[in-house]
Amino acid sequence: MLTIRKRLGMADMERLLDKAAKLIRRARAVVALTGAGISVESGIPAFRGTQGLWEKYDPMEYAHIDALRAHPEKVWRMLRELQQIVEGARPNPAHLSLARMEQLGFLRAIITQNIDHLHQDAGSRYVIEFHGSGHKLACLSCGERIPRHLVDLSSIPPRCFCGGVLKPDVVFFGEPIPWRALIQAQEESKNCDVMLVVGTSAVVAPACDMPYLAKDRGARIIEVNTEETPLTRTITDIFLQGSAGTILPKLVAILETMV
Repeated sequence: MLTIRKRLGMADMERLLDKAAKLIRRARAVVALTGAGISVESGIPAFRGTQGLWEKYDPMEYAHIDALRAHPEKVWRMLRELQQIVEGARPNPAHLSLARMEQLGFLRAIITQNIDHLHQDAGSRYVIEFHGSGHKLACLSCGERIPRHLVDLSSIPPRCFCGGVLKPDVVFFGEPIPWRALIQAQEESKNCDVMLVVGTSAVVAPACDMPYLAKDRGARIIEVNTEETPLTRTITDIFLQGSAGTILPKLVAILETMV
């Protein structure tokens, strides 16, 4: 495994970037798995970590579907705060780099755990939203889905035309992964020969299973993270340590010379 155990010099990083680019260039199908870390540079806080959202809000108290059903107004105070942050965010160089990889023909699909729509805003076309999308709200009573921009959040909890409480159309704790997204993610993982893992702690199932599905089918794993994860010393082939907004544009710059 080509990995970083200490801070690398510029020449060492360039060597790893070049090796990663060559793997991608030779690959038949490259799939990216992205997590909250890729959007931190857009101003969206990660859920885990010392400054993560769950340091401020207990996830079982604010992000479990039972909590929303029991105390919708309380949960929606947190949701409205998060919604305002997400709506003010813009794609950063990491999102733009993945979109550019797709344009160049080097990236087939993105499996994202994020609900912020920033990959699509950056120009990526095939994005599997593993945990749903904050761009729509869903009714807890009738199941109706309503575009977020049509719902007034000045009064919470927002309600459906039928009177039921609305929730972001995302996966809360206690809810299953949307079956279509799960099947698509599994198929893409099984059929890629390189998986690019970006900005994820790789501890939340079943999303964290995708790199192992890929590895079991012979794929090479390229990981871009600021810190090591459970993948790094087990299945990662190339570990590029640093922020996605710094690493990915350098990787794309090399790929552009290979077109």
